[in-house]
Amino acid sequence: MFYVRPIAREDLPALLSLSERTGAGLTTLPANAERLEGRIERSLASFARKAARSDECYVFVLVDGASGNVVGISAIEAAVGLSEPWYNYHVGTQVHASRELGVYTAAPTLFLANDHTGHSELCSLFLDARYRRARNGPLISKARLLFIAEFADRFGAKVIAELRGKLDTDGRSAFWEGLGRHFFAMEYSRADYLTGIGRKAFIAELMPRHPVYTQLLPAEARAAIGQVHADSMPARAMLESEGFRYEGYVDIFDAGPTLECFRDNIRAVRESLTLPAKIGEDDPAPDGPPDEIIWLVVSRSFERFRAALAPAPARLAQFPLLPHTAQALGVLDGDSVRAVPLAPRR
Repeated sequence: MFYVRPIAREDLPALLSLSERTGAGLTTLPANAERLEGRIERSLASFARKAARSDECYVFVLVDGASGNVVGISAIEAAVGLSEPWYNYHVGTQVHASRELGVYTAAPTLFLANDHTGHSELCSLFLDARYRRARNGPLISKARLLFIAEFADRFGAKVIAELRGKLDTDGRSAFWEGLGRHFFAMEYSRADYLTGIGRKAFIAELMPRHPVYTQLLPAEARAAIGQVHADSMPARAMLESEGFRYEGYVDIFDAGPTLECFRDNIRAVRESLTLPAKIGEDDPAPDGPPDEIIWLVVSRSFERFRAALAPAPARLAQFPLLPHTAQALGVLDGDSVRAVPLAPRR
């Protein structure tokens, strides 16, 4: 079985291996051992409740229980923009009108913004391509939502998720070529890497401070605004099923959309239940009861947080767990767990 746990120091080689396969656009997971080691230390300090609010970061890994291998990663930044500026573009409109000439134009524009400062961010989601099956993607992604539900006071009132923008097969961003290159004079991959290793001062130094009229951009660059990378389409669908929506904010490099939702309106947060665990037999009936569905279930421990998937009836007063699932979660019979149906109820 597969389960989710907080990252550990010994996971650095596996994390570096995963980062080398992400491709461009995932700035929070650079292929840089020193930067990744620092990220792990931040996470360890956060789970030990020793990190400052501006530096809290919770990193989770997906583990193949059969082999012990780390095959996926996801994370939560508790509050973005408190220690260094958080930039994005807001897609807006600039109106120009002349009553005398009878001219009225509404021009689409990009405004540089820091509007998401203080919000929590879902980030660093990546799953080894060999394991993109059997609900592993939803498990590593949605486990974060139940962590937020359980420890809501550690997170902002709004949660955001930046999705990778549209790239071609060569990793080229049409938006970057149409806009960013003119100000940064470097390849998209280089700017992306510098941001990922924390060297962000160049953004403030080189970004245009005035609104950008998108009509002046090449058609291909305009078409990329708000579009997602092919690999991010499942993540977008998952987030939207949880209540996240695109509100007109895009990444300054590749114009990928930022999705957002008020924390307490997230479906997994709103609908999750706390129930006592009931550990049963290891050989249940092969077909299960007729109303059985798949649930995401987590332990309620902060430092030893665990998440896994488990079948259970759609309506229940206690949560039935098989012994191996209970062991993976680190819970005993009668312990309280938090659970939510993996997929939204229809």
